[in-house]
Amino acid sequence: MPMAARNVGILGLGIMGSAMAANLVRAGFRVIGFDPVPARRRRHARAGGLVAKDAEEVSASAGIIICSLPSSKALESISKSISGRKIVVETSTLPIADKEKARRRLARAGVTLLDCPLSGTGAQAKAGDLVVLGSGMLSKYRKTVPVLKGFSRSRYYLGRFGNGSKMKFAANLLVAIHNVSTAEAVILARKSGLDPALAVKVLGDGAGASRMLQVRGPLMVRRKYRPATVTNETWRKDMKIIGAFVRALRSPAPLFSATKSIYAAAMAQGRAKQDTAAVCAVLEGRARTPKRGAR
Repeated sequence: MPMAARNVGILGLGIMGSAMAANLVRAGFRVIGFDPVPARRRRHARAGGLVAKDAEEVSASAGIIICSLPSSKALESISKSISGRKIVVETSTLPIADKEKARRRLARAGVTLLDCPLSGTGAQAKAGDLVVLGSGMLSKYRKTVPVLKGFSRSRYYLGRFGNGSKMKFAANLLVAIHNVSTAEAVILARKSGLDPALAVKVLGDGAGASRMLQVRGPLMVRRKYRPATVTNETWRKDMKIIGAFVRALRSPAPLFSATKSIYAAAMAQGRAKQDTAAVCAVLEGRARTPKRGAR
């Protein structure tokens, strides 16, 4: 990749965006980032990134721009700030219709938008253990691969624009279920007198293993839900998007539906800023499992 192409823009420096940016800096890229939250901009600078004053400056500084955004409103806003022969890698979990609207708007400004959600938690993002679910114009996607390799473990090209999001919804449906099932298993082990840490290790090596057991099981064992790798607040947004997608296709999802009340209870208990592993605390309350400072 020519040196001029080593410039990468990042819009959104939250849990995922900051982790991707830091990994790209370590991979040798010159990363120009912006986020409206000052603390996030300072964190990006400490990680070796360059801080832009706004999205327009990011657009002017890089040919490939990664978006990691909290809402469709944020995507709509930044889509008005980017122009020219740019490639925008949109990694957020948002309704496909909203991404398509942004794609059309950006196309009028000469910009190519790719739909490339990520599979993985914030902790996985820090470790470069993300899977990119790419979709959109193939020729443009290929140009982004060297950048994607800078922060991901593997990458899949899934075809037409929107297919990345469709795969992401299926992936997060499993995450919703596996996260709750991990909590059930940890609580069962604890109530039966087993060492829950040992249970997570042993179960993770058996037929019932899942990525959520490996990633969130240790949080549940320690009953430590801060700092969050994905907050319940963010997850509620994702659950709504997946639920709407499932309903639109009339696809049966009884297990996914069964998890909704547990995540809702986490929110009702004031756990919005805690990791989604806090569903374990919700179920422990129902199980009357002795607690030692869940936080």
